[in-house]
Amino acid sequence: MIIAGHVIYPIRYAKTDVPVTAARLRRATGLRADLIRYHGPEPMQGELDLGLPEVDEQDVHRDLSHLPSDVGLVLVAYACAMDRGVMRLEWGSAELRTEDHYLIWHHHEPLSLPDQMPNK
Repeated sequence: MIIAGHVIYPIRYAKTDVPVTAARLRRATGLRADLIRYHGPEPMQGELDLGLPEVDEQDVHRDLSHLPSDVGLVLVAYACAMDRGVMRLEWGSAELRTEDHYLIWHHHEPLSLPDQMPNK
C-alpha cells in the first residue's frame, strides 16, 4: 500500500518476544530485501572503497518495477506466534546490512497492541 509517497510494508521479524532491534531477514535477496535496499533510508555508514572491481548486483525483484523510484518505505515490524499472538508491534525505517541480514533502524516507535490500549 502506498500512502503519502511511502510504501507501508508489514514484516514479521520474530516468533518470540524480542526487541525490533534484533530484526533480521533470513536472506539478503528477494522482494523484502530489495524493497528495503532500494526504498529504505540511505545507509548510515558508507561502503569502504578498497579499489577492487565491483561485484555484479543481482537483478532487482521484478515487482519493484511497479513502484515509483522516489517512493519511501515505512516498515511495520511485528513479533508474532500462533500460541501468543502479536507480542510486539513497531513502525519505522531501517536499512538492510547485507553481510548478516540485520536491519539497522534509523527510527522506530512502538504501536499499541489491542490489550495495551487505554480503556475509553
